[in-house]
Amino acid sequence: MTKELDMNRIPEHIAIIMDGNGRWAAERGKDRSYGHQAGVDAVRRITSECTRLGVKYLTLYTFSTENWNRPETEIAALMGLVLTSLEDEIFMKNNVRFLVIGDMERLPEKVQEKLKETMAHTANNTTMTMVVALSYSSRWEITKACREIAIEMVKQGKSIEDINSLITEDTLTEHMETKFMPDPELLIRTGGELRISNYLLWQIAYTELYFCDTYWPDFSEDDLHRAIISYQSRQRRFGKTEAQIEKEINQKEQKK
Repeated sequence: MTKELDMNRIPEHIAIIMDGNGRWAAERGKDRSYGHQAGVDAVRRITSECTRLGVKYLTLYTFSTENWNRPETEIAALMGLVLTSLEDEIFMKNNVRFLVIGDMERLPEKVQEKLKETMAHTANNTTMTMVVALSYSSRWEITKACREIAIEMVKQGKSIEDINSLITEDTLTEHMETKFMPDPELLIRTGGELRISNYLLWQIAYTELYFCDTYWPDFSEDDLHRAIISYQSRQRRFGKTEAQIEKEINQKEQKK
């Protein structure tokens, strides 16, 4: 499978909705927490492979704001898993920087401390940035961005006319949780569901989507390769026509 990859067209940023942990566990007669633990092993595999392939940003949907509505026992197990899974090996061995997006203030204090500790410890790693979306949802993010912009405008005494000209797509982007990285080129969802689930809605306007039936704990390096190969087979037009894109490609080739 690796031989089929075009190593010159590896996505710079891959986002993943890691779905299917609970169903994977249920099919084995196990508790949902068993599936989440197996999901951590998949994170280790895919993180290592993404660094090997040259991916620069890997964003993982770990816990949404809606997930706070789950049973308290499952939430407690997930928070405990966050504490135990943030070992140095996965980050330091692969030279991976660790960052978090989401409403961290809702997380237990011990979890917040561990996340901050890991971010500080890996701050100088440069091969890839792993971004964990934790207590995150797009509607929360966009609402937060709008509030921040409104507060800034009021403090600066801006008029309605000023606001109309100053609030642009770039303004919103600069207030998103993800302002430090490019938008994803590829979004993968495992587990067979065909929806986005309130994930990076602003950022995936032109992201290529890839859905597979494989549950996240079983998601392998070959599965990752299949997703990237599918991405590489597509023509990303960003609103342009196919003829325009082909002309641009030909022009680039002639300049080489």
